[in-house]
Amino acid sequence: MHHPHTSIRSPKTQSGFSLIEILVGLVISLLVTLVIMQVFSVFEGQKRSTTGTADAQTNGNIALYNVQRDVQLAGYGLPVFAKTDSPLLCTTFTPSGTNLSPITITDGGNAAGASDSVTVRYGSTPLGGVPVVIASAPSPATSPMEVTVQNNMGCAVGDTALITSGTSCILVEGSGADGGLLVPTAPSSTTVIKLRVGTGVVTGASIACLGSWRTYVYSVNTANQLERSSTINGVTSTSPNVAEIVNMQAQYGVSATANNNQVVQWVDATGATWGPTITPANRNRIKALRIAIVARNGLLEKTPPVPLPSTCTTAKGIVNNGPCAWDDTDWDAAPKIDLSNDTNWQYYRYRVFETIIPIRSMIWSKDTL
Repeated sequence: MHHPHTSIRSPKTQSGFSLIEILVGLVISLLVTLVIMQVFSVFEGQKRSTTGTADAQTNGNIALYNVQRDVQLAGYGLPVFAKTDSPLLCTTFTPSGTNLSPITITDGGNAAGASDSVTVRYGSTPLGGVPVVIASAPSPATSPMEVTVQNNMGCAVGDTALITSGTSCILVEGSGADGGLLVPTAPSSTTVIKLRVGTGVVTGASIACLGSWRTYVYSVNTANQLERSSTINGVTSTSPNVAEIVNMQAQYGVSATANNNQVVQWVDATGATWGPTITPANRNRIKALRIAIVARNGLLEKTPPVPLPSTCTTAKGIVNNGPCAWDDTDWDAAPKIDLSNDTNWQYYRYRVFETIIPIRSMIWSKDTL
């Protein structure tokens, strides 16, 4: 039987991408990857800027709150309401150099990067430093000295004592084995106080227990941090308070007279009148503090932000290398802010926080001044 011839064919040849097709695919994928990375880079930069700006907002608010909290307590504990022997009228102090001013601004000057510092002083007594009269003081003076008072209620071991006689003040503070310089002789004694002081205490003087006498200094350090230095009963410690704070400026709000509470002028803490040698009479005219704190976004931009941080000139002609403190159109000239000590200062974003803080203890005591 004849069998027809059956042809044998080879299996179908498998086909794939050619070299040219592979190269084209690689180019396309690289282009897509490049676009994705560019979009990611832009998004990441925007996210960091947004996050950093939020951090600056938070830091500025915290810094302003911390300063405001202490400034509002300035002078607390001083017997400022006393009709006689008010410590706000003292011109002679023991020990020498004692400063009872509720608040002091130290002007930083006009150099690039200069910031002011603010010093606040107050006591911790829960009774507000109520003064009592010293009915009897030993003569000749001894140390420790036992004095007889009308009532020692509110005084405790470790307290600081303030003794006022006319325009003379004695501040008795420090630390020791008993924790302080003011010691009631016994819990049951209500009319006797033992003082570790040798001279200057006289019958008829007023004495007030201030609790622990505290001094806090707010300043901007070289690491761009708001720093808080505290001195409590003679013991000093310093610690950073808030990060990315680059400048702080402050002014006194003063009244025409000490017994008036209307602020008529805002002044820098400079010159013979308002500088370091301020007299008690002028010091008692200070009724408020105006303060501006500049917070920075810690992100250093690759290119200057838009709008570009630049010089800001106030209505009174104050030229700032950075943001302005506040609008001084209808008031006294604002302080100068200069951030140009950092050559890259225009590559950062800034926020300015400013407020007016009334000094309540000074305001409440106007009738005794």
